[in-house]
Amino acid sequence: MEEDICKHLTAIKTLKHAKDYVCEECIKTHDSWVHLRTCQECGATLCCDSSLNMHASKHAHKTGHPVVISAEPGERWLWCYVDEIMVEY
Repeated sequence: MEEDICKHLTAIKTLKHAKDYVCEECIKTHDSWVHLRTCQECGATLCCDSSLNMHASKHAHKTGHPVVISAEPGERWLWCYVDEIMVEY
């Protein structure tokens, strides 16, 4: 990773990838999602801000877990909610 990225992104040494390609919260309410993100702190896979429920953002703000990766096939990037920085890997 580049030197000018935030401390939250540089702290990530091993990526946590989605175990299942579903939003863990939307499944509970029988809702749908658009794209998925995986929390790099706890491994939760949740829906993105383009989805109605925006579970990944809500999770980051509620728990303080700052970094997610895209769980979408072919996408290779991390996003820091705190510093609003994206980097590809």
